[in-house]
Amino acid sequence: MEDEVWMTVKEAALFTGVSIQTVYSWVRRGHLTVTGLDRNNQKLFRHLDVAKAELATRSKARRILLSAA
Repeated sequence: MEDEVWMTVKEAALFTGVSIQTVYSWVRRGHLTVTGLDRNNQKLFRHLDVAKAELATRSKARRILLSAA
């Protein structure tokens, strides 16, 4: 779609407040899919996919922390 917002790894990390390594971890674990490459061959992600990955991983972390308490 033409109106979609695309983000690089660095932009995704800044948007979600996590490290670049965490964004790569989301990709490795299947929480986030690379949707394209920019003209510098940097990985691109859809804004909505980044938000969903952040929500899913934060929700899971919250459940683990609450069950340990």
